[in-house]
Amino acid sequence: MVEIEKGTSLLRKLEISVAEAEKRTGKNTVNMQEIYTVYLIETRTAHHTKGITPDSLWRRYSEFELLRNYLLVTYPFVVVAPLPEKRAEIVWHKLSADNMDPDFVERRRVGLENFLHRVASHPVLCNDNIFNIFLTEADSRLKAVNAAFRVKNPDGRFTELKHYSDELQTVLSQLLRVRARVADRLYGVYKVHGNYGRVFSEWSAIEKEMGDGLQSAGHHMDAYAASVDDILEEEEHYADQLKEYLFYTDALRAVCRKHELTQFELEMVALDLACKKQQKEELVTGTVRTFSLKGMTSKLFGQETAEQREAKLQVLEQQLKEGEEAVKEKNTESDEFVKTAWVDIERFKDQKDRDLKEALISYAVMQISMCKKGIQVWTNAKECFNKM
Repeated sequence: MVEIEKGTSLLRKLEISVAEAEKRTGKNTVNMQEIYTVYLIETRTAHHTKGITPDSLWRRYSEFELLRNYLLVTYPFVVVAPLPEKRAEIVWHKLSADNMDPDFVERRRVGLENFLHRVASHPVLCNDNIFNIFLTEADSRLKAVNAAFRVKNPDGRFTELKHYSDELQTVLSQLLRVRARVADRLYGVYKVHGNYGRVFSEWSAIEKEMGDGLQSAGHHMDAYAASVDDILEEEEHYADQLKEYLFYTDALRAVCRKHELTQFELEMVALDLACKKQQKEELVTGTVRTFSLKGMTSKLFGQETAEQREAKLQVLEQQLKEGEEAVKEKNTESDEFVKTAWVDIERFKDQKDRDLKEALISYAVMQISMCKKGIQVWTNAKECFNKM
């Protein structure tokens, strides 16, 4: 296991990669045969670091899920990076939705490697022992945990953050669906140019004067049509960048859920303290403010003796002291969580703004380039026609 100084990135000491994917068969927990994919994690010593031996091991996608769930629970104040999609979603028809499709497996391999890099470069997560074990040892000792609570007085900032994550998920989902439809139509347009090329080539065979020009124009059309696969592969890369932040919305909601848990626990100890204070007041004054079994007992069998009340008061005093300490402790815990979580949320927002800005600009540049290629192919065709 690698020892990492606090505040340093693991990537400064290790080169981490998901080198390849492999299809395997085996029996699941109910003793049925299944086909699944495993991914080879390789860790190599960075060139400027000594003393770390290289390791490699195979892991299934489900193990990456366990790791992420562990990080969500252990570091509730951190916006943990998302995993790539488990099943092919939001794809245009040319791409297969089969989980074993080579193109899908390759995109998921890249996404898993990106996830490990995100965690390894995080100032807090990179120091986690379980994460280091996950990279180097077969037994990762991970447990998945989840919880949800309702609170009476939610923090408006986290409520707003939850709404923002929902809206961001909706917007990115719509954007990816539109992009998939556009890619589908674009594929058709490019392939139609292949038909142009075939028709021009066939036409050139029956024309003596125009034959060369028609054949040259057909070649330009064929080359344009053939370029669509590379273009759409590049488009898929930008779509994967958007999908990463689509999945990041789950991480934001997980931070909100942890805050709800912290707030819920605070409210519970505060409520218990309030009940104890009421019990003390009722015991001192001898009046019962609300209906209770104690009040009915007093009416039926008479009031308690002074010695009994004094003994109960002493017990309540101790419980009140403990309750006040518990409220103070939970308040401190809640304040510390909010402070630490908000620092990482701001870090995430800066990262998101940079990444999405870069992805959208690159996507726009690619679209402009595609349009220029379309204009150029028809400009070349025009020149061919002029020479006839």
